Amino acid sequence: MITVKEMLKEKSGGVLTVSPQDTVYKALEIMADKNLGALVVVEDEKVVGMFSERDYARNVVLKGKSSKDTLIKDLMSVNPCYVRPEQTLSDCMALITEKRSRHLPVLDGEKLVGIVSIGDVVKQQIVDQEFTIKQLENYIAGGM
Repeated sequence: MITVKEMLKEKSGGVLTVSPQDTVYKALEIMADKNLGALVVVEDEKVVGMFSERDYARNVVLKGKSSKDTLIKDLMSVNPCYVRPEQTLSDCMALITEKRSRHLPVLDGEKLVGIVSIGDVVKQQIVDQEFTIKQLENYIAGGM
C-alpha cells in the first residue's frame, strides 16, 4: 500500500500556511490565488489549526462578519487531525471519513512536511485500482 510520503512526492510545491494573527481576507486571497480549499495555521513553526472555506462560509458569511476585520485565530479549527509520512492511503481514507475532514496536514515529528487532501487520496486510489485492473487483465490474457 502506498504511503503518505510517496503521495507527497507526486505533489508539487510546498505547503502554504497562515498565522493565527492573519486576517481571514489574507487567507482568502491566498486560497483564491492558489485554488486551495484550506490552509494550515502555523505559529512558531508548530501546526495549531486549519482554516477552510467551510470555516469562512459558516463563521463569516452567515454571521455577517467582515473578512478584513476577522482574524484566523477566531475561526480556525484547532487541534486538526494529521497523518505521518509512514502512514498509508488507507489510514488517510479512514481518518478523512471518521473525522469528516477534507485536508490532513502531514507531520514528521513536529515539523509540517506536507498536506494531503481528499482529492489527493481519491486520485491515488484510482491510480492504484487502475494498476490492479491492468495487472489482472495481463494475468488473464497471459493464461489463455
